[in-house]
Amino acid sequence: MLDLFQTPLYIRLSPFRLTVRNVKTGTFVSEVPEIALSRGPKPKVLGAGDEAALYKSSKSALVLNPFSHPRSLMSDFTAGEQVLKAFVKKLPKGSAFAASPRMVFHPQGDPAGGFTQIEIRALHEMALGAGASEVTIWQGQDLTDEQVLSRDYPPTGRVLE
Repeated sequence: MLDLFQTPLYIRLSPFRLTVRNVKTGTFVSEVPEIALSRGPKPKVLGAGDEAALYKSSKSALVLNPFSHPRSLMSDFTAGEQVLKAFVKKLPKGSAFAASPRMVFHPQGDPAGGFTQIEIRALHEMALGAGASEVTIWQGQDLTDEQVLSRDYPPTGRVLE
């Protein structure tokens, strides 16, 4: 019954693009997964995604991509969580009483040896930190809205735990 009130979000992540899609409404945000942070002892988020690019020439800001690393999908957990939160906030809100979203997190690519348990747990924790009430980590082909809604994932991929 809770499923009726949850917003299902399908999140596809690569070092080059982060797409957050509300599968019930079809609204989405798809931009470079960068974040601009103010320099100083207590950095503040200045912008995320395309907004972060506005700060690239600023000496008072640091722009980084927390999902760009040669050996891992993630180079900065805290900044990654902030990027994900910012992207979720960019989506139009359907209802003031909407429950925390249910997220299907889909890291793109197939690293040699597969994703490590550390990467899987970090993605799971990142989604929870961004407000998810439930998280599924999916590896395989892109999912349709129907597959995300029904939780009926194709046998050509797998849910990572």
